[in-house]
Amino acid sequence: MKLALDKPEEERTSTSWEMLRKQRSYKLGVLISLIILSVFSILLSVSLGALKIPFGDVIHCIFKDTEGINRQIIWNVRLPRTLVAALVGMSLSVAGAILQGVMRNPLASPNIIGVSSGAGLAAVTILILFPSYYYLVPPVAFIGALTSTLLIYILAWKGGIKPLRMILAGVAVSSFLSAGINTLMIFFPDRVHGVITFMVGGLAAKSWVHLRVMWPYALFGIIVACIFSNKLNILMLGDEIAVSLGLKVEKIRLSFIAIAALLAANAVSMVGLLGFVGLIVPHIARIIIGSDYRYLFPASALMGISLLVLCDTLARTIMDPIEIPVGIIMALLGAPFFLYLLRGGLKTRVRG
Repeated sequence: MKLALDKPEEERTSTSWEMLRKQRSYKLGVLISLIILSVFSILLSVSLGALKIPFGDVIHCIFKDTEGINRQIIWNVRLPRTLVAALVGMSLSVAGAILQGVMRNPLASPNIIGVSSGAGLAAVTILILFPSYYYLVPPVAFIGALTSTLLIYILAWKGGIKPLRMILAGVAVSSFLSAGINTLMIFFPDRVHGVITFMVGGLAAKSWVHLRVMWPYALFGIIVACIFSNKLNILMLGDEIAVSLGLKVEKIRLSFIAIAALLAANAVSMVGLLGFVGLIVPHIARIIIGSDYRYLFPASALMGISLLVLCDTLARTIMDPIEIPVGIIMALLGAPFFLYLLRGGLKTRVRG
């Protein structure tokens, strides 16, 4: 009797939540809250370290001071690293949201389906075999990511694309590419030292140079994804309905996959094979703000900033003066979340 009485109340609660998520004022409120959280995360990251600097001094050093020890620490060390973390978080989160939408699977993310592995193999090849051409890592990583993605797409094609087939093809291709990375490391052990951090994923020693290299790719990919977000909304209705509405399904799907590959490759080329950001963030954003990609993309980008910046701050300070690669922190958070999705979280549909 108790269960029978409780069920209507649960259904009413669920219905109320769905109605709330559909309200434009609620979505805008969530985005404003995420902007505030992102700014706070950046200020906190710049503030904390071996030398703790109050928020007021951080703002003063960024916008007014031109000299002093605090200015040097913030401007030359902490701020560029934090901004790189923010761009990487945005890129991987939006890439994950795209892949989860295109494949209609909450388990899809750049590192799981092989996009990151393709970028990683290309980048490691440059770093090990042609270290003097390190400046070619971003474009070569993009080519590697796009090539691996197209290979996955071709392998999964059989009278059309099925999300499960694409996931399985991605896992297989990712394993193959990872074997290529390990082979390079075995044959060139004297050059492995600089690649270890890349394999784990870390933000150590990131500077304004790295920020200048990656921000055009990141902003371009995110802006294009947001501009064409409504086409992904139509695609989520199903291929037949999308075709009836005049959408060129395969062209749009490939275009979004290319954007995801660009964003993932850009991030991987800077920080290495950093996992789980593209898995965790879009899923949580979808629960909070719904599956309308006009709002989901900016929400994922903002949540990606907060998550990665805060995790990097934790990685820098938890065992000070020893620094832990942020990829280890993300793995500790991401593995349980992945299990949650496998055990019960899959009840939350990608379509919201």
